Amino acid sequence: MFSALNNKLFKNSIFRLSLVYMTIFSLSVVLLFGFIYWATAGYMLRQTEATIEAEIVGLVEHYDQSGLNGLLDVVKERLSRSSDRQNLYLLSDLKFTPLLGNLAQWPQGEISSSQWLEFEFANGGVQHKGLARVFLLQNKYYLLVGQDIHQLQKIQTLIRDAMFWGVLMTLVLALAGGVMMSKTMMHRIEAINDTCHRIMDGDLSRRIACFGGDDDFDKLIHTLNRMLEQIEQLMYGVKQVSDNIAHDLRTPLSRLLRRLEMLRLESFSDAPQRELLDQAIAEADGLLTTFKALLRISEIESGSRRANFQKLDVAALLDDLVELYEPLALEKEQRLEWRSRSVSPVQGDRDLLFQAFSNVLDNAIKYSPPKAMIQVLLDEREERVDIAIVDTGPGIPESEADKVLERFYRLDSNRSTPGNGLGLSLVAAISKLHQGVLQLVGEQPGLRVTLSLPKAP
Repeated sequence: MFSALNNKLFKNSIFRLSLVYMTIFSLSVVLLFGFIYWATAGYMLRQTEATIEAEIVGLVEHYDQSGLNGLLDVVKERLSRSSDRQNLYLLSDLKFTPLLGNLAQWPQGEISSSQWLEFEFANGGVQHKGLARVFLLQNKYYLLVGQDIHQLQKIQTLIRDAMFWGVLMTLVLALAGGVMMSKTMMHRIEAINDTCHRIMDGDLSRRIACFGGDDDFDKLIHTLNRMLEQIEQLMYGVKQVSDNIAHDLRTPLSRLLRRLEMLRLESFSDAPQRELLDQAIAEADGLLTTFKALLRISEIESGSRRANFQKLDVAALLDDLVELYEPLALEKEQRLEWRSRSVSPVQGDRDLLFQAFSNVLDNAIKYSPPKAMIQVLLDEREERVDIAIVDTGPGIPESEADKVLERFYRLDSNRSTPGNGLGLSLVAAISKLHQGVLQLVGEQPGLRVTLSLPKAP
């Protein structure tokens, strides 16, 4: 569940946008802290270097005026005044043997390209760090002048730690804010998506609830609701016209069919006239079947059949289906294969599902050649039950797999066979009513029609 929530969160565009802003803001904070570090700790280091440089200038002046002895007198005087060893002095010979100063030995370290030497030394039993410049006097002596930068390093460390925790707190707070904002937006978007799915399932009267904030989301919701009202009115008008036509024509067609059948009961000596009469009856019956199918699809798409939903044993339903169609398959010398198995129940209308599977199986038997094998398969997954009917007939081109689900659409190769192009449209409507997933996949040769239904809660 936690993994699913994380995946959902990272797929949220608001959360990803929050991460982008968090990154930009964090970089800004890092740059700001870097400037603060440069302006504080860096300034203190530059001040220390400037102090050492000024000390050196003063010693050089004494050396130029009074020579080596004068320089030594000045260094001794300054050593006597510096009891805390903040200022560092050391005079040594060419072998780095200490002659005068407050360092016990010549420090270990390499002089950088800028002539600065960083080194460690013991001060009261504690290791401190010093920064100094080194000069060669009369090609006989080395003079080191520097300062203890132990306190400066402590301040630098304190500032760096403060910067680290500041950036970390910024990231955590920004991430928490992004998650909270994303969850709020996800809640609103999920409410809109849920309403849209209900509308797609046939409940055109459903509207998106406003959140009462009079913000951009509520303005968008008001616009969407107005659009949905117009779509509902247009769809209702088209549906009403279609239903009225089907209802109005079904009654005269039924009367025509009855009169033709009564007329056929009369004795005709002329065989061609009887044949024409039989053809007229067949055409009228086909028209009446078409209008009945249209009305049934309209009824299913309106969602009014949900009242008949109940828990169903799909295996028992398929047992009845195979038993009904097995004689027809044997008549065409086809082999109808079905192995019953126990699966979880589904929620649905038994009559409608039986109608859907009947349409698919009838097509499989009708369009498969003699000696063909037709399989009825039942499988169970984690949350769904899959029912598949597989045949070895001519199949359906991949480019037309979606078109055959439209009303009255028929393949060019099937236009000469009886039918009205509403069989698979009815199957698609029943699948949508049951929140199923209908797939038509070519088997080369043949066709696999799979209807995946959600398990009953």
